[in-house]
Amino acid sequence: MGKRTTGQLAAPASWHWIGERGLQVATGAATLARYEHLLKKKLPDIEDIIPTDNSILLILRRAAPVSPGVSAALSEPLEKEIDGARGTLHDFVVDYGGRAGPDLPALAKRARMSVAEYIDCHSAAEYSVAFLGFQPGFPYLRGLPTALHAPRRASPRQRVASGSVAIGEAYTGIYPDDGPGGWHIIGRTTAVLFDPLREAPALLMPGDRVRFVPA
Repeated sequence: MGKRTTGQLAAPASWHWIGERGLQVATGAATLARYEHLLKKKLPDIEDIIPTDNSILLILRRAAPVSPGVSAALSEPLEKEIDGARGTLHDFVVDYGGRAGPDLPALAKRARMSVAEYIDCHSAAEYSVAFLGFQPGFPYLRGLPTALHAPRRASPRQRVASGSVAIGEAYTGIYPDDGPGGWHIIGRTTAVLFDPLREAPALLMPGDRVRFVPA
């Protein structure tokens, strides 16, 4: 861990530098809560805040050290609700199975459920957007019932259709655009998750909530 010595303070959490301006901070289960906390602070030293899987990447302004304000914001206690602020709720209508979800029968068998039981289990949960990645606007959704967890496909597909609802390990997600992918496809939605012409291109943001409604 290469800590600089130009007058900067070490953040109390486990962290390390990525390049000259990136500071990756381990946040664990409190990632979204810490993300919301930092956003509200509007610290002038921070150019961007990017939540990831159990950590946050802070992009500091050029030549900015870790200031006392940033260090304090990383150590201040959080509210009891560790999942952060309750974000916007989105309901997505999903066409489960068939051509839209070719992997659904195999996943239902793996979970020792009927296809109908699997759909009921997947659609009964409320999910939270843990972070975005892979494709612009691709949401990694936390909250998948343990019985539905499944490792990624051994052989990725060369093309997955946009709007595909998928399972990958402990996450469910939605492909915003056509492209390759290694997750199991269980259905499809017509929602447009990413549009560069919109004022806010990504439909979902970290902390938002998602429910799936069977078509």
